Amino acid sequence: MPMHLKSTAADFEASFAALLAQKREVSTDVDLAVRAIIDDVRVRGDAALIDLSKKFDAVDLGTVGIKIGSDEVEAAVAQCSPDTIEALKFARDRIRDHHVRQLPQDDRYRDEAGVELGHRWTAVESVGLYVPGGLASYPSSVLMNAVPANVAGVPRIVMVVPTPRGELNPLVLAAAQLSGVEEIYRVGGAQAVAAL
Repeated sequence: MPMHLKSTAADFEASFAALLAQKREVSTDVDLAVRAIIDDVRVRGDAALIDLSKKFDAVDLGTVGIKIGSDEVEAAVAQCSPDTIEALKFARDRIRDHHVRQLPQDDRYRDEAGVELGHRWTAVESVGLYVPGGLASYPSSVLMNAVPANVAGVPRIVMVVPTPRGELNPLVLAAAQLSGVEEIYRVGGAQAVAAL
Protein backbone atom coordinates (compact mmCIF):
# COMPACT_ATOMS: atom_id res chain seq x y z
CA MET A 1 0.00 0.00 0.00
CA PRO A 2 1.46 3.40 -0.96
CA MET A 3 2.50 5.75 1.78
CA HIS A 4 2.32 9.49 1.13
CA LEU A 5 4.75 11.68 3.02
CA LYS A 6 4.79 15.46 3.16
CA SER A 7 7.87 17.11 4.53
CA THR A 8 5.72 19.95 5.88
CA ALA A 9 3.47 17.65 7.93
CA ALA A 10 3.81 17.79 11.72
CA ASP A 11 4.37 14.03 11.92
CA PHE A 12 6.81 13.88 8.99
CA GLU A 13 9.83 12.75 11.01
CA ALA A 14 7.90 9.94 12.72
CA SER A 15 6.29 8.86 9.43
CA PHE A 16 9.63 8.91 7.66
CA ALA A 17 11.25 6.87 10.44
CA ALA A 18 8.38 4.36 10.20
CA LEU A 19 8.93 4.07 6.44
CA LEU A 20 12.63 3.42 6.92
CA ALA A 21 11.91 0.84 9.59
CA GLN A 22 9.59 -1.21 7.39
CA LYS A 23 10.97 -4.65 6.77
CA ARG A 24 11.98 -5.03 3.17
CA GLU A 25 12.27 -8.68 2.34
CA VAL A 26 14.39 -10.16 -0.37
CA SER A 27 12.39 -12.56 -2.44
CA THR A 28 13.79 -15.98 -1.65
CA ASP A 29 12.66 -17.29 -5.04
CA VAL A 30 14.47 -14.54 -6.92
CA ASP A 31 17.56 -14.89 -4.76
CA LEU A 32 17.74 -18.64 -5.37
CA ALA A 33 17.18 -18.23 -9.12
CA VAL A 34 19.91 -15.61 -9.45
CA ARG A 35 22.35 -17.68 -7.39
CA ALA A 36 21.66 -20.68 -9.65
CA ILE A 37 22.29 -18.55 -12.75
CA ILE A 38 25.56 -17.20 -11.35
CA ASP A 39 26.73 -20.70 -10.42
CA ASP A 40 25.78 -22.01 -13.87
CA VAL A 41 27.78 -19.28 -15.62
CA ARG A 42 30.78 -19.89 -13.35
CA VAL A 43 30.75 -23.61 -14.08
CA ARG A 44 29.69 -23.76 -17.74
CA GLY A 45 30.74 -20.35 -19.08
CA ASP A 46 29.52 -19.58 -22.59
CA ALA A 47 27.43 -22.77 -22.75
CA ALA A 48 25.36 -21.42 -19.85
CA LEU A 49 25.00 -18.05 -21.60
CA ILE A 50 23.73 -19.79 -24.72
CA ASP A 51 21.20 -21.90 -22.80
CA LEU A 52 19.99 -19.03 -20.61
CA SER A 53 19.63 -16.68 -23.58
CA LYS A 54 17.44 -19.26 -25.31
CA LYS A 55 15.35 -19.58 -22.17
CA PHE A 56 14.95 -15.91 -21.26
CA ASP A 57 15.47 -13.95 -24.49
CA ALA A 58 14.42 -16.49 -27.13
CA VAL A 59 17.69 -16.01 -28.99
CA ASP A 60 20.07 -18.76 -30.09
CA LEU A 61 23.54 -17.41 -29.39
CA GLY A 62 24.98 -20.65 -30.72
CA THR A 63 23.74 -19.57 -34.15
CA VAL A 64 24.06 -15.77 -34.13
CA GLY A 65 27.11 -15.62 -31.86
CA ILE A 66 27.57 -14.05 -28.47
CA LYS A 67 29.71 -11.12 -29.62
CA ILE A 68 28.14 -8.36 -31.69
CA GLY A 69 30.42 -7.67 -34.63
CA SER A 70 31.45 -4.29 -35.98
CA ASP A 71 29.44 -4.98 -39.14
CA GLU A 72 26.28 -5.35 -37.03
CA VAL A 73 27.09 -2.13 -35.19
CA GLU A 74 27.61 -0.29 -38.49
CA ALA A 75 24.29 -1.63 -39.82
CA ALA A 76 22.51 -0.51 -36.65
CA VAL A 77 24.03 2.97 -36.84
CA ALA A 78 22.88 3.23 -40.46
CA GLN A 79 19.29 2.67 -39.26
CA CYS A 80 19.42 5.76 -37.04
CA SER A 81 18.37 9.12 -38.39
CA PRO A 82 21.09 11.77 -38.82
CA ASP A 83 19.26 13.95 -36.28
CA THR A 84 19.39 11.15 -33.72
CA ILE A 85 23.10 10.59 -34.31
CA GLU A 86 23.72 14.33 -33.89
CA ALA A 87 21.73 14.33 -30.63
CA LEU A 88 23.78 11.38 -29.33
CA LYS A 89 27.02 13.16 -30.31
CA PHE A 90 25.86 16.33 -28.56
CA ALA A 91 25.08 14.37 -25.38
CA ARG A 92 28.37 12.46 -25.60
CA ASP A 93 30.37 15.66 -25.95
CA ARG A 94 28.64 17.31 -22.99
CA ILE A 95 29.19 14.23 -20.83
CA ARG A 96 32.85 14.07 -21.88
CA ASP A 97 33.41 17.78 -21.19
CA HIS A 98 31.92 17.41 -17.73
CA HIS A 99 34.04 14.40 -16.81
CA VAL A 100 37.25 15.88 -18.21
CA ARG A 101 36.83 18.64 -15.62
CA GLN A 102 36.66 15.97 -12.90
CA LEU A 103 39.91 14.24 -13.81
CA PRO A 104 42.18 14.12 -10.78
CA GLN A 105 45.69 15.45 -11.17
CA ASP A 106 48.87 13.56 -10.35
CA ASP A 107 51.11 15.28 -7.83
CA ARG A 108 54.85 15.04 -7.35
CA TYR A 109 57.01 17.14 -5.07
CA ARG A 110 60.13 17.15 -2.92
CA ASP A 111 59.66 17.81 0.79
CA GLU A 112 61.96 19.77 3.13
CA ALA A 113 64.04 16.65 3.80
CA GLY A 114 64.65 16.21 0.08
CA VAL A 115 62.39 13.18 -0.21
CA GLU A 116 60.40 12.94 -3.41
CA LEU A 117 56.73 12.25 -2.73
CA GLY A 118 53.54 12.18 -4.71
CA HIS A 119 50.66 10.22 -6.03
CA ARG A 120 49.56 9.09 -9.45
CA TRP A 121 46.05 8.38 -10.65
CA THR A 122 45.57 5.45 -13.02
CA ALA A 123 42.51 3.91 -14.59
CA VAL A 124 41.27 0.43 -13.79
CA GLU A 125 42.15 -2.23 -16.38
CA SER A 126 38.60 -2.82 -17.59
CA VAL A 127 34.97 -2.02 -16.95
CA GLY A 128 31.82 -3.97 -17.67
CA LEU A 129 28.67 -2.10 -18.64
CA TYR A 130 25.23 -3.65 -18.36
CA VAL A 131 22.82 -1.81 -20.62
CA PRO A 132 19.14 -2.65 -20.16
CA GLY A 133 17.43 -3.52 -23.40
CA GLY A 134 14.21 -5.36 -22.74
CA LEU A 135 11.09 -3.22 -23.11
CA ALA A 136 12.87 0.10 -23.50
CA SER A 137 15.98 1.52 -25.10
CA TYR A 138 18.63 3.19 -22.95
CA PRO A 139 21.35 4.74 -25.10
CA SER A 140 21.83 7.19 -22.23
CA SER A 141 23.04 4.28 -20.07
CA VAL A 142 25.78 3.67 -22.60
CA LEU A 143 26.82 7.31 -22.80
CA MET A 144 26.72 7.94 -19.05
CA ASN A 145 28.94 4.93 -18.34
CA ALA A 146 31.22 4.50 -21.36
CA VAL A 147 32.18 8.14 -21.83
CA PRO A 148 33.49 8.59 -18.24
CA ALA A 149 35.39 5.30 -18.58
CA ASN A 150 37.03 6.59 -21.76
CA VAL A 151 37.85 9.92 -20.14
CA ALA A 152 39.45 8.05 -17.23
CA GLY A 153 41.60 6.09 -19.68
CA VAL A 154 40.12 2.64 -19.13
CA PRO A 155 41.70 0.49 -21.86
CA ARG A 156 38.99 -2.18 -22.07
CA ILE A 157 35.29 -1.35 -21.99
CA VAL A 158 32.97 -4.34 -22.32
CA MET A 159 29.23 -3.91 -22.82
CA VAL A 160 26.48 -6.48 -22.47
CA VAL A 161 22.96 -5.85 -23.70
CA PRO A 162 20.01 -8.21 -24.04
CA THR A 163 18.69 -8.87 -27.52
CA PRO A 164 15.17 -10.22 -27.01
CA ARG A 165 14.23 -12.50 -29.90
CA GLY A 166 17.57 -11.57 -31.44
CA GLU A 167 16.61 -7.93 -31.99
CA LEU A 168 19.43 -5.42 -31.69
CA ASN A 169 18.56 -1.91 -30.57
CA PRO A 170 20.11 0.52 -33.08
CA LEU A 171 20.21 3.47 -30.66
CA VAL A 172 22.09 1.51 -28.02
CA LEU A 173 24.64 0.29 -30.56
CA ALA A 174 25.02 3.79 -32.03
CA ALA A 175 25.67 5.18 -28.55
CA ALA A 176 28.22 2.42 -27.98
CA GLN A 177 30.06 3.23 -31.19
CA LEU A 178 30.04 6.96 -30.45
CA SER A 179 31.34 6.26 -26.94
CA GLY A 180 34.24 4.12 -28.12
CA VAL A 181 32.86 0.76 -26.97
CA GLU A 182 34.29 -1.93 -29.23
CA GLU A 183 33.51 -5.09 -27.27
CA ILE A 184 29.76 -5.80 -27.12
CA TYR A 185 27.98 -9.02 -26.21
CA ARG A 186 24.31 -9.86 -26.84
CA VAL A 187 23.59 -11.21 -23.37
CA GLY A 188 21.20 -9.85 -20.73
CA GLY A 189 19.94 -10.61 -17.26
CA ALA A 190 21.78 -12.00 -14.28
CA GLN A 191 23.78 -14.24 -16.61
CA ALA A 192 25.30 -11.19 -18.32
CA VAL A 193 26.34 -9.65 -15.03
CA ALA A 194 27.78 -12.99 -13.91
CA ALA A 195 29.76 -13.23 -17.16
CA LEU A 196 31.25 -9.78 -16.65
